[in-house]
Amino acid sequence: MSAAMRTVQFGWPVGMPLCRPMGGGLHELRVSLEGKQEARLLFCVHDQTIVGLHAFFKTTRKTPKGELDLAKQRMRAMQ
Repeated sequence: MSAAMRTVQFGWPVGMPLCRPMGGGLHELRVSLEGKQEARLLFCVHDQTIVGLHAFFKTTRKTPKGELDLAKQRMRAMQ
């Protein structure tokens, strides 16, 4: 995951397949790990700084609403 994070840090903005916009300024960093695990980091850009809001292992095709809600809550708290 660290290589993907460096790509975002030094190459922002980055699009698919590495990063996916989730709406409202929220973005998803998409990383495939060994053993077919999928990791996700939800982040935003605040004052020209990339801020990681929430990370989780994705177990379903769709990003769970609870994971998105938590990241959005943390993003609102920064404003």
